[in-house]
Amino acid sequence: MKGLSLPNPRWLKTTLWVALSMPLLWLGVLIIKELQQTNSGLGTEPTEALLHYLGEWSLILVLLAFAVSPLRRRLGWPWLGQHRRFIGLFAFIYVCLHVLTYAGLYAQFQLAVLLDDFVYRSYITAGIGAFLALLLMALTSTRGWRRRLKENWRRLHRLIYVATFFAIVHLLWLRKDSGLAEAIYLLIYIGLVAERIVYHWQRRRSA
Repeated sequence: MKGLSLPNPRWLKTTLWVALSMPLLWLGVLIIKELQQTNSGLGTEPTEALLHYLGEWSLILVLLAFAVSPLRRRLGWPWLGQHRRFIGLFAFIYVCLHVLTYAGLYAQFQLAVLLDDFVYRSYITAGIGAFLALLLMALTSTRGWRRRLKENWRRLHRLIYVATFFAIVHLLWLRKDSGLAEAIYLLIYIGLVAERIVYHWQRRRSA
């Protein structure tokens, strides 16, 4: 598959849209089941289940967005880089839903509660840090902002390192009894960072 250069037809973006939407579609099914019969879709703690489901998929999609460049380089898929913004914005949608679920169902949109959690709960602090980094990237992801910021645009969008790191820390601090899933996410993150280090080292050697 290495070196494969696929065209960029409209169906490719549609396929990505459908694939990235599937977790939300399944969540919709679970919510409908929950509304029809209590505890049948989201279990005995529906609010917690909803928050964790969205949080898990938020992290998966943030890692996917972070993996675009390494996958494009190592698999020779230039078309993947053309959909970087699309994947990143999808990840941001999941993160926004996760944050809104926490702010609405847990904190009841009370500013005092939100500030208290931000200051005294370290995993919340890390999660908000990831959200703010992704927010800046989403707001400046357009071509207009890229033209305005020029070279600073690339520097700003290195916040993906910060966002992904804080997202991993958020999960690890939240789940103190971390298991296999958390270890896999951490190893994926380390692998993606290592690939970037090796890539830039190889470029400097060949320059």
